[in-house]
Amino acid sequence: MIKVLVWLLRAVIFIMLFGLAIKNSGPVELRFFLNQGWQAPLSLVLLAAFTAGVVIGLGAGLGVWTRQRRELSRLRAQLEAGPKDSA
Repeated sequence: MIKVLVWLLRAVIFIMLFGLAIKNSGPVELRFFLNQGWQAPLSLVLLAAFTAGVVIGLGAGLGVWTRQRRELSRLRAQLEAGPKDSA
């Protein structure tokens, strides 16, 4: 039952986002330095900005994730080695 509700929610979100993309298909121009510009539909520009944000966010979290994995591996190896005698 829950799977059906999840798929129904996904379908509703997809239809809403698709409608938003259709309504915002007008061209926009992005102007860069040195009089360069790029013209594309608004929905494409929004998708590109969202994708860039996701990539930057994942890249920022990758260092923390790698450090935690390394520390976890070190702690597991230390646990398997057992307590050391401090005679």
